[in-house]
Amino acid sequence: MHDITFPLRWRAALVAPALVIFLAFWLLPMAALVQVSADGHFVETYRALLTNSRYMESLAATIALSAAVTAATLVLSTICGMLLVRHQFPGRPALVALLTFPLAFPGVVVGFMVIMLAGRQGLIGALTLRLTGERWVFAYSMAGLFAGYLYFSIPRVIVTVMACATKLDTSLEEAARSLGATPWHIVRDVILPALAPGLIAAGAVCFATAMGAFGTAFTLATDINVLPMTIYTAFTLNANMVTAAGLSILLGLVTWAVLTVARSLTGSAVAATA
Repeated sequence: MHDITFPLRWRAALVAPALVIFLAFWLLPMAALVQVSADGHFVETYRALLTNSRYMESLAATIALSAAVTAATLVLSTICGMLLVRHQFPGRPALVALLTFPLAFPGVVVGFMVIMLAGRQGLIGALTLRLTGERWVFAYSMAGLFAGYLYFSIPRVIVTVMACATKLDTSLEEAARSLGATPWHIVRDVILPALAPGLIAAGAVCFATAMGAFGTAFTLATDINVLPMTIYTAFTLNANMVTAAGLSILLGLVTWAVLTVARSLTGSAVAATA
């Protein structure tokens, strides 16, 4: 088998497009955000942001919502993904297609669907009004945003879980079962550790997506205090470019930190199972 090597100039040519995209779409915009947010007074600007209770409450609410969505998504997607991989039944391809179909929906469409489900004239409100005499409306709250984020997060994680589940070594499960392990012990000690790298990576992407999602929040935003909406308000209504840029940097730093931790944990898990 021949070892294929490329001259230095060809390697540079192959890497150049990625470097150009990285420079144009990440490095330069981030440098511009840092420059705008500093406004000539870097320390004072970020001290003002970090000591502003409204901005910090918005950041905390965004982190809490993203963490809750990630946890719920991982649980539901793992159960559904394992079921779809391990069992064959009529209509399975159609069900997989339906579960992954929301990947094609933009955030505004997801927000509109939440309104149709739990809005003032939504299906849930009509049913509860008939059953209890009261109309349940939660589309325009954090609960509605949670439902919307969960809706578009599950397909992403299910795809990852199914890909990981197809590579599981079933002989390990059979060995554990022959040694008297219960189904719960097999799940806890065999299946979940094997799925851990994929789940951590998918959870990190899910968290990052929920942190920065804007379309759904914008569609539902009546009484929702999440950081993307705070940035939007500072940028459009108040024309406060410094605050909007600073909050964008904070949002990016939190997301980057979570992705970095997830990457380190995934690397450790892979090394431990090797």
